[in-house]
Amino acid sequence: MQPCIPVRSARATERFDVFQDLTKRLEGAMRKLAGETKLTEDNIKEALREVRMALLEADVNYQVAKTLVARVREQALGQEVLEGLEPAQQVVKIVHEELKNLLGGETAELELPEKGMATVMVMGLQGSGKTTFCGKLAKQLKDQGRSPLLVAADIYRPAAIDQLETIAGQVGVPVHTDRVKKSAPQIVKLGQRKARDNRCDVLIVDTAGRLHVDDTLLQELNDIEKTVSMDEKLLVLDAMTGQEAVNIAEQFSGRVGYDGVVLTKLDGDARGGAALSVKEITGKPVKLVGVGEKLDDLEVFHPDRMASRILGMGDVLTLIEQAESKMDLDEAQDLADRFTRGEFTLEDFQRQIKQIKRMGSFKGMMKLLPGMGGDALDKVDVDDDQFMRVEAIINSMTPQERRKPDIINGSRRKRIARGSGTNVSQVNKLLKQYRDMRRMMKQINSAGGLQEFGQKVLGGGPH
Repeated sequence: MQPCIPVRSARATERFDVFQDLTKRLEGAMRKLAGETKLTEDNIKEALREVRMALLEADVNYQVAKTLVARVREQALGQEVLEGLEPAQQVVKIVHEELKNLLGGETAELELPEKGMATVMVMGLQGSGKTTFCGKLAKQLKDQGRSPLLVAADIYRPAAIDQLETIAGQVGVPVHTDRVKKSAPQIVKLGQRKARDNRCDVLIVDTAGRLHVDDTLLQELNDIEKTVSMDEKLLVLDAMTGQEAVNIAEQFSGRVGYDGVVLTKLDGDARGGAALSVKEITGKPVKLVGVGEKLDDLEVFHPDRMASRILGMGDVLTLIEQAESKMDLDEAQDLADRFTRGEFTLEDFQRQIKQIKRMGSFKGMMKLLPGMGGDALDKVDVDDDQFMRVEAIINSMTPQERRKPDIINGSRRKRIARGSGTNVSQVNKLLKQYRDMRRMMKQINSAGGLQEFGQKVLGGGPH
C-alpha cells in the first residue's frame, strides 16, 4: 500500500544533493547531441563547452575541469559509436568513466588492523564537523563489531570536550578527557592507555581545530603522531566551502600529511566542487562522507556510484545497503507474508511506514533511483511530512479500528480527524487507499500469487 503522498508539479525548494544543479547542467549538455548519428568535432564542441561550464559552476577547480573536458573530447573523437548506443549515450559513458576517475577511481576504505589497537587521528578546521564525525565514525565501527574509545585532544576549547562527551554518551562508547593537562600529545598517550585498560581496539583522536591553518596547529598534530603512531590520519573538510576546502587540503598535505579525506555536509546546499577536485589536486582519496546530521549519516565514498548519481543514473547499490542496514529484515519479511496472505491491516501499514522512515527522507531515497536525477526530482516533489500525518491518523484510531477499518463510520472519522490534527477528507483518503490495497491483494491471491498475477496482467501467460 502506498502512503498518502501528494505529488506536486511545482519546482522543489529544498535541495537534497550537492550535485543536483550539476546533474541538470550535464543533462542539458547531453541533450545537445540528441538526434545526431555520429560524433564529430562540431557536434561535441558545444556539448563539451556546456560540460566545462557546468563543472566550473559546481565550483570545480579550473584546471581539473579543463583536464576532464580534454580527456572526454580525446576519447569521444577517437571512438566509433558503439552499436546500440546513440552519440549522447556514448558521451555519457565516457563522461561517467572520467568522473569516476576524477572522484578517485576505486573505493578507498579505512585501513585499520584487525588485531591489536587501531589508531585514527581526525584533523580539520573549526566548523568543519570534525567532532561530530568522530562520533559518527565511532558508531559505524561499533556497529561493525569494534570497540572504539574517543579522545578529546582539544586543549583550547572546553565546549569541544563537552560536545565529544555528549556524543560519546549517545553512541555508547567510552571517552577520555582531561581538562587539567595542557599537552595534547600527553592526553592522547593517556587515552591510549585507557583504551587498553578498557579492552578497546580502536582509538579515535579528536584534535584541536583553528579558524585557519597555522604553525601551532600543524606542529601539535605532528607532536601527537610522534607520541602515538597513527594507522589512519583523516582530514575533515566542509563540502559547503567548495574550493576553499581544496586549498585547506593542500596546506595540510604539505605540512602534516594524511591518508584520506572526509567530506561533511554533502547533503547541504553546496555545489560539489570539493568532492570533484580534492583527489586530482592533492592525490588523497575521499574515504567517507557525511550525508546528514544523525549519527547514522556516514557513508563510504564510492567514486563509481557518485559518478552515476551526478549523471542522473541513480545509485541502487547504496539504496539496497541502506535498506539492509536500517530496516528490520525479519519484520519486513513478516509484513510481506501478511500482505501475500491478505491479512495486511492498518497496524501493519503503520509498521511499514516506520520501516521506511528509518531509511531517511522519501525524496532522499528517490534520488538514488535511475532517472531521478536533475530535473526529474523537481517535477515530482514528495512531501515527507505526509508520513507523519498518516501515522497521526492511524495512532488516533483504536486497536479495533486499526485491525478492522470497516467499522469506521462517520462519527469515528470525525473523532480520528480531531485526534490527529487532520480533517475528515484526509482520513477518507487513507481509508480509500487501504481499501484499494485490499482489493489488489484479493486479485493477486485469486490469480495464484504474484508471479501468475503479473503474467495475467501483462497478457503473456506461461511459456
